[in-house]
Amino acid sequence: MKKYVITMISCLILTTTGFAQQNNWDNWNWLLGEWQGEGSGQPGQGDGSFSFAFDLDKNIIIRKNHTEFPATANNPAFVHDDLMIVYADYTGNPSKAIYFDNEGHTIHYTVSYADKTITFISEKIPNVPMFRLTYILLDNETVNIKFEMSQDGEKFWTHLEGKSIKSKR
Repeated sequence: MKKYVITMISCLILTTTGFAQQNNWDNWNWLLGEWQGEGSGQPGQGDGSFSFAFDLDKNIIIRKNHTEFPATANNPAFVHDDLMIVYADYTGNPSKAIYFDNEGHTIHYTVSYADKTITFISEKIPNVPMFRLTYILLDNETVNIKFEMSQDGEKFWTHLEGKSIKSKR
């Protein structure tokens, strides 16, 4: 029985290794690293940082974000933390992401690429707003980040926007 179990495990390992896909992360080179920035938008002026880093032997990219919003006349100070995992589809193209935050949100994104731009757009779900998160490389050390929302998936309005400077590669 032990030989049978060992043989089955060995076959499973060999089979999954044989089907491993090669992911193409070339579009991400400029965004990898740690970033520091300021932004403005609906919640008010904020100060924060984020990072993009490979994990699991370069099979995924993890983004971590931390933003602090000071108190305003209408709102108390608050902190926003989130985590996003970017992963490849069945072709090896890193075209999917899942997002979680400390407010209890989970968002499934599709990732698209244009010249020096990476855009995340949420899936369309009835009676749920859609979200679009865009990173645009302005120069080798600066990105513009825009987070937009839409009720219909066509007309987006800017909820937050800001520039960030690369602080560490």
